[in-house]
Amino acid sequence: MKPLTRFFTLSLFVLLSTSLVSAQDLDERIQKAEAVIAEYAKAQNVPGMSISIYKGNKMVLSKGYGYADVAAKKPVDPATTLFRIGSVSKTLTAAGMGVLIQSGELDPKEEIHTYVPDFPKKKYPMTVQQVAGHIAGIRHYRGDEFMSAKSYPTVTEGLDIFKDDPLLFEPQTSYQYSSYGWNLISAVMEGASGEEFLSFMEHRVFGALGMDNTLAEWANKELPNKTKFYVYRDGKNIEAPFVDNSYKWAGGGFIGTTEDLVTFGVAHFDYDYLNEETHSVLMTPQYMTDGKSTNYGMGWRTYTDNQNRVWLGHSGGSVGGSTMFLINKKEKMVIAYTINRSSVNFDNLHFKLADIFLN
Repeated sequence: MKPLTRFFTLSLFVLLSTSLVSAQDLDERIQKAEAVIAEYAKAQNVPGMSISIYKGNKMVLSKGYGYADVAAKKPVDPATTLFRIGSVSKTLTAAGMGVLIQSGELDPKEEIHTYVPDFPKKKYPMTVQQVAGHIAGIRHYRGDEFMSAKSYPTVTEGLDIFKDDPLLFEPQTSYQYSSYGWNLISAVMEGASGEEFLSFMEHRVFGALGMDNTLAEWANKELPNKTKFYVYRDGKNIEAPFVDNSYKWAGGGFIGTTEDLVTFGVAHFDYDYLNEETHSVLMTPQYMTDGKSTNYGMGWRTYTDNQNRVWLGHSGGSVGGSTMFLINKKEKMVIAYTINRSSVNFDNLHFKLADIFLN
């Protein structure tokens, strides 16, 4: 055999051997991840769970566990089963803000009243950025508001719940998580765009990104792929009480699939949808006047795992729903999982799975 021919033969052998090892390695990691997820689902006694994981340039795992409807034994499909994603809605809404920031229609440093002039004046002025970063002093839920069963047909009507309440503190002097702040953000977006909020999100975010199974959850609309919702009582999963989340579309009113959340995450690996400057505006943590970081930008929280890897995303809690959504830009990885029960302990499942695929 000629030297050159021998060189190419050896190179091909090495290449094929490496590919086989890599494929085998990935299969082993997937099997290990599936075992961890199954153990977690059993330990937490979840009714149903969907999980989708993207790594590099492909979906490495997307699977349903348990049931979307326990009584009917309807399985979970990560491509079609609709879960309440809770406060992950804020991250999706942030993309809509990004579209308006990028087009010049919305300036996050402007005061709220630039876009919502009818919102009652407070003791202190507050900017869009402060409201979106939970440092404006707007309150969170009180009493049984989280269990609201009232329908709010418009964003403006949703403001009625809290619009007359005083600020909790002078903006930027403290951090107070507030889903109601995002009610106000949706009104800001309507004022900036001249378009109704849900219509804007449908066309400029979900439609633009190919998120065909993400939408607002109208309580009076039957959706065949919507999961049943559960709460945990006396060691059992029972159906959750009826709620109407129309009072908080932007902050916690969307439903969707884990595969759609992966699609959303992947869209933030490059700058085709939102440019690099807009990413920075939305994702960079804000600071309070004492110099402390909030670890929260606008709809995006920053997390650091035990390997000092930086993740961006959001968790979500709703009546009958628990959600985690994270992206790692450096590793090009997305982890999204949804559970159809309230107040489930995540037990750092996301970071345990990240370790399997990244270590």
